[in-house]
Amino acid sequence: MKRFAVLAAASLLALAGCSGGEDAGNQASTTAPVAAPAGGDWLSVTSKTDKEGMLIGNPAAPVKLIEFGALTCSHCAEFDKVGREPLMALVKKGTVSYEYRTFLLNAFDVPASLLARCNGPAPFFPISQQLFATQHDWLGKAQTLPADAQQKIQGMSPNQTADFLAEALGLVDFVGQFGVSKDKAKACLADPAGVAALEKIAKERQ
Repeated sequence: MKRFAVLAAASLLALAGCSGGEDAGNQASTTAPVAAPAGGDWLSVTSKTDKEGMLIGNPAAPVKLIEFGALTCSHCAEFDKVGREPLMALVKKGTVSYEYRTFLLNAFDVPASLLARCNGPAPFFPISQQLFATQHDWLGKAQTLPADAQQKIQGMSPNQTADFLAEALGLVDFVGQFGVSKDKAKACLADPAGVAALEKIAKERQ
């Protein structure tokens, strides 16, 4: 999986590499915390960027970390496991903003990404975290798809395929735990604009 920069470790040195060099990393770790709006917490500040990314933290942070990651990528899941806590500590300080752009490695990334993004940037981060944490379980169901099902999706549109795979992998019920109703999930899976956003991210990475 090609990633935006060196996102394979949870150390500040790795974060420095992701953000443009050791100086940037030092800046993020040594700069005084930035007060969040209304005395709140930067971890509760989220937004969608004009590049279709999901951003958490201070939009004006001196260090801006962008990750192109796939929800089916095992290396991405490992980074999320070991790197999320130290990264979010910097985001909480207001010295680093973190933007995640859902990259597509395969057809299974489409329903996972559409549903993770379905209710906007705030739920995206806990949903994506749990998708990574349980990746082996839901993605493992892909191995049990019968041959006729695999043939069936060949004639489907991208949205129809996303809906079919989401049901097969149990993702519609999965996101229901995070407040995404079945009707809302189905609407997101059927929305061509959602697929277009994912295609835009893929083209940006090329």
